[in-house]
Formats: sequence, C-alpha cells, structure tokens
Amino acid sequence: MAAGRGTRMKSARPKVLHRLGGKALALHVLECAAQVGARQAIIVTGHEAEQVERALSGAIAGLALHFVRQEPQIGTGHAVMQAMPNLTNDGITLVLSGDVPLTRPETLKALIQLVQGDALALLTLDLPDSTGYGRIVRNSHGEPLAIVEHPDATAAHRYITEVYSGIMAVPTRLLRPWLARLDNRNAQGEYYLTDVVKLAVADGVPVRAHRIQDAAQVLGVNTQQQLTQLERIFQARIADDLMTQGVHLADPARLDVRGTLSCGQDVEIDINGVFEGQVTLGHRVRIGANCFIANTTVGDDTVIHPFTHIDGERPGVTVGTGAQIGPFARLRPGAQLGADVHIGNFVEVKNSTLAAGAKANHLAYLGDATVGERVNFGAGSITANYDGAHKHRTVIEADVHVGSNCVLVAPVTLGSGGTVGGGSTVTQNTAAGALTVARARQVSVADWSRPKKS
Repeated sequence: MAAGRGTRMKSARPKVLHRLGGKALALHVLECAAQVGARQAIIVTGHEAEQVERALSGAIAGLALHFVRQEPQIGTGHAVMQAMPNLTNDGITLVLSGDVPLTRPETLKALIQLVQGDALALLTLDLPDSTGYGRIVRNSHGEPLAIVEHPDATAAHRYITEVYSGIMAVPTRLLRPWLARLDNRNAQGEYYLTDVVKLAVADGVPVRAHRIQDAAQVLGVNTQQQLTQLERIFQARIADDLMTQGVHLADPARLDVRGTLSCGQDVEIDINGVFEGQVTLGHRVRIGANCFIANTTVGDDTVIHPFTHIDGERPGVTVGTGAQIGPFARLRPGAQLGADVHIGNFVEVKNSTLAAGAKANHLAYLGDATVGERVNFGAGSITANYDGAHKHRTVIEADVHVGSNCVLVAPVTLGSGGTVGGGSTVTQNTAAGALTVARARQVSVADWSRPKKS
C-alpha cells in the first residue's frame, strides 16, 4: 500500500519515496517481499501516483510489479480492493505498507507459515503506548477475535497493549469475499482492512497471530523525526552486521551506509564514513575519518586517508592493492588505479588509468589520462583535457617524471622514461627518454624598483 499523502512529512516528495539508507522507503519493502519469494507485487498508488510508479518501475530484479490506483483514498480495505483483480485465488496475499521499511524477511516467512492454507495470520506486537494502533481483542481462549482501530476503541480497549502492525497474510480465495462484505460504518467513514478479522471469526476461519518483540520492524514513517529515528536504527543494524563479520568500527554510531558495503577480513573504518552505492573493501583496508566513498572497489592493504572523497558514479572507481589515497584526495568516475599507486592531498583524478606505482602526491589534476607504471606527476601539474568543445586524452608512458607546475595540453603523449621540466606547457608529443622544457627564458633586471604611489 503506497497511496497516502504523508502530509506530516511537510514535503512535496511522496512519503514512500523518502529515503532510508539512501533508498526509497517503498524499495525496502519490495526487496523484503522479493526475499520471501513473492511471485508478484501489486503496488497501490494514489497521491502523486505517476511519480511513485516511475520511481519504482523495474526497481527489483526478478519481481513482477503491477500498479493500481486508489482514488479516492478511503481506507486500507478500499486500497486492497483495488489490487484484487490482479490476484489469483491459488496464492497467499501478503499486505505490506510502503512506509514500514524495517520488517525482516524471516519475520514475514514466519507469518506466512501460520497461514497453513486456511487461516488469517496477523503480525502483532506489544507496545506500552499503543496510541494510534489497532488493538488486538482476544477471546477467553486467547484467540484473536477482532482488531479495534484507535478512533473506535473504548476506554477498555485502550488498555490493550497488543497491537496490529498493519501486516497480514491470508489466502486470496478467502480474502476476496471478505473485502466485498466490508462497510464504512465507523468513526472515520473508511473501509478498514482490519474488519476482515471479525468476518473470518464469523466464518469459522482460524485467526492466528505472530507476536514479535522488535518494534522497529513495524515502525512506520509519518514525520521527518520518525524517518530520522528509523535511519539510526537501520544504520545500527548495518554496523552490528559488519562488526559480526569482523570489521572494526571506531564508532558504530558514526557510520552511514547508503547502499551495499562489502568488507574483507581485518577492515578498519574510522569515524564519519559515508558509503553509497556498491562499495567493496578488500582485506586489511583502512578507511580514515570523514571519508565519502561511492561505487568503488578497493584492493587489499590499501589505505584511504582522512577526508578523501571518492565518487564512483558510473563507470565506478577501482583502487588497486597497496594504494595510498589522500588525505583530501578526490577520485571521480572512471578513475582506475593500479597497485601501489599514491594519490596525495588535493589531487583530483577523473576518467584516468594509473598503472602500478604511479604517484601524484600534491595539488594535481589528472583528467582523461592514461598513466604508465612508476610515473611521478609533480605538484601543481595538470592535464588540460578540454578545449572548450571536446575532451582529449593525455598518455604518459612508463617512468616519466613530470615536474611541478606543468600543463600537458591534450591530446599529447609523453614518451617512456622522459622528463618534463618544472613550469613547462607541453603541447606536442615527446620522445622516449627526452628532457622537455617548454617555458620562457628567465630574465632578471638588476636594481629594479617597483612602481610607487604618487
């Protein structure tokens, strides 16, 4: 169910598209559905339906998605009614909410197991403060009898701490006629999905509850404060999983993973690391404080020093084994660094390949360049790769030494083993082993006086 307005978010963005861990809330829900083996997902949209449908279409590989509209939004029962034409009677309908992102697949599997072909299964939990939730009313034998929504609850009902999570599983063949019998005679004037419980009881169908203790699994998002609360819970889960795998985190509370972070053995991550997209860290990698790393593969024994920014948005970034990156370095998309490469402070690399042992240690820019083994790229030097209309490539062959404050105007190739004198502007190819100096002759004027103000 993803039709709500989410007015309390105070945002133009549909609620289910607000991000948790760098991913839309609804995507977390759909991924969980895929993990329990759903053969299709019916997404009920309403508010900003086109935007929601565009964002979610094709988002989950292997899970067929279908969209239906709920207009107007007049209750959860009415929302599920819109999905029924897309459901067949041979399956189990699992009802999930697009703003409840932290439910675990194993919890849903346990809930589905309770159905056993002929029962209605509810996911419930105990909450000391059950304000706003539907209460589970049980009979004298302890069996669920009904769900009473908060606006319709009596004073006695409001003392009940067991609440309905909003998640249920039910054979579709049973759900279909119950939905047809729903009415809106209640305080909200809406069609409550929860009323199917009393219909099941009336029809003699077993109603079972899977009662959990982890409230985070069923917490929904209605405000920015709640979204922030769930973000910290989500990040704490990731941090705990990483530490269980053997990763050392300097402070688990100061880690943000907005995608997937895979780590080898003996990885160390200092404070305030932010990881986006797909990031893979090899064995014995060390990440310094305050680093941002996105869509990057880092080889074994590499050190990423503090305040390094690596943005590997397509086509990604690769850092070879034993490399030293930073501090204050910036790697942009297409940076491919070989083994033992050094990229130092205030060095930017974009769409460039650096072979093993190449070094650019200070204040440099390498863009659209192919750099050979053991090249030393001097402080203040740049590749001038853009002529105002097109990008051009610079090729620096193995063992070249580029002095400080040089400009290499692409397209240009520096032959292997050559040297470029500091302060040179190179516009033509250089021969292997040659010394190239391209700068004005120094002139000194003796006893020169600076102009003075009159």
